[in-house]
Amino acid sequence: MLRELRLLAVLDKKFHEHPVSPFYVYKMFIRCEITGGEAASGIETSEVGFFGEDELPPLSAERNTQAQVRELFAFLREPDRPAWID
Repeated sequence: MLRELRLLAVLDKKFHEHPVSPFYVYKMFIRCEITGGEAASGIETSEVGFFGEDELPPLSAERNTQAQVRELFAFLREPDRPAWID
């Protein structure tokens, strides 16, 4: 089970370094905490893991870029940072 804590970002995919897509996509990043059970893979993930900012595994640029993930780590250092919306 997850509990949503805070909206971190709403990003227009076309303004970031994603491969070209025929679809118009807004990406929403929400900080959550696990409140019960275990994190598990699902329809959109093959594995689940937790990584430090300097230990990121290869990412699917179609979904998330290194720059986006690194920017989201800033919310851990600055909890009152305003949501990132473009």
